[in-house]
Amino acid sequence: MLREPTQATLPLSKLAPEQALRRLELAIVRRMEGFLHGDHRGLLPGPGSETNDAREYVAGQDDVRRMDWAVTARTGTPHVRDTIADRELEVWAMLDVTPSMNWGTEGVTKRDLGIAAIATIGFLSQRMGDRFGGLVMRPETLVRIPARSGRMALYSLLRRMLTEPIVHDRAEGPYSLARGIDQLARVQRRRGVRVVVSDFLTPGDTELDPAVEPEWERALRRLTVRNQVICVEVVDRREVEFPDVGDILIRDPETDFARYINTSDAAARARFDAASAAQRERIRIAIRRAGAGHIQLRTDRDWVHDIARFVLTYRRVASALHAPPQGVQR
Repeated sequence: MLREPTQATLPLSKLAPEQALRRLELAIVRRMEGFLHGDHRGLLPGPGSETNDAREYVAGQDDVRRMDWAVTARTGTPHVRDTIADRELEVWAMLDVTPSMNWGTEGVTKRDLGIAAIATIGFLSQRMGDRFGGLVMRPETLVRIPARSGRMALYSLLRRMLTEPIVHDRAEGPYSLARGIDQLARVQRRRGVRVVVSDFLTPGDTELDPAVEPEWERALRRLTVRNQVICVEVVDRREVEFPDVGDILIRDPETDFARYINTSDAAARARFDAASAAQRERIRIAIRRAGAGHIQLRTDRDWVHDIARFVLTYRRVASALHAPPQGVQR
């Protein structure tokens, strides 16, 4: 049984080193352009979705469908309502810091690995001038960090997440992953990119059948209706590969479950690995059913490489989806 962490396992300098960020901006961001919407006019067709000032109608140049009838009636002169191009994207990332995220056997906790993923996605988006905000989901409350643009603002957000107090084992509160995702959808009404960082484990949920929806899937599906959603699933190696270390105490940090297991028993390890694989497959299928992008990061792997691979794969998928039908030119 490992102790609860008392502080962050990754310093800010290693979380987002400047040299690595420069390589990411050159090697990955250019492939991301056109996939994230910061360089585009918005998610809705037309020049924009934000209304601007009214001006007089010019015959032959203006679209009559943009006629502002209220101003026209007051002035007696035809007026149209301009719109503002939605060139600024708001990216919001929700970090799950419940007790299960404090686990880590490779020198870094799942919680800090999730912050590393937020750092990477944040620096990819801030190059295009987009605003980046964060939510930290604790069992008792949801901490909101306002969205701002710029490198220093992103560093401030990451430092705030790193210094957020550790949640103790068996901490109780009204917030679950499902409620946190619901709050993310309700509080941030403007369309954009939403990043959900969690291990997607629900206390007391022992279901392995992928046909049975996790309790957070419906909330995630509602979030994807209006936003582009990326789910970052963080996993520790020993959650999926049971070690042979003799008798150990297995304890759930969010419930009262505790049991001694003989890990030298090959059959017991095989059953554990099979159940863990089925659990992760159920999470993968649920995220895919909800229509969100899925990145799985492990504490024993290079998280930058995993995110880069996801970006390249997702970019190819987006290009295929947006390609015109055969025989039709853009």
